[in-house]
Amino acid sequence: ETSESIRVWGHATFGEVRNLSALVARARGELDELEQAVRANDRPEIGREAADVVILLHRIADILGHDLNEQVDAKMVINRARKWKTTGDGTGSHV
Repeated sequence: ETSESIRVWGHATFGEVRNLSALVARARGELDELEQAVRANDRPEIGREAADVVILLHRIADILGHDLNEQVDAKMVINRARKWKTTGDGTGSHV
C-alpha cells in the first residue's frame, strides 16, 4: 500500500474529504481505541488499531501531495541529527 492507494480507497469508500480536521478527529478516535487495546494488553487489537491510525495519516498526507513513508524517512534524518533528552519511560524530547 502507498499513501496514494490508501487515499484512493478512502475516497471511493467514504467520499471526498472536505475538511482535513475530520480525518484528524477520526485519527484521535482511533488513538483512543489504540490506548484501550494497550491498557488491555490485547496485542492483536493493538496491531489493528495502530494500522487504523496509520491509514488515516496516509490519507491526510496524500491529500496534501505527500507520501507518508517518504515524509517519515525525511523526518528520521532530522531526528537522528538531533540531541535528545530522555524521560526514562521510553520517550523524550529534543533539546
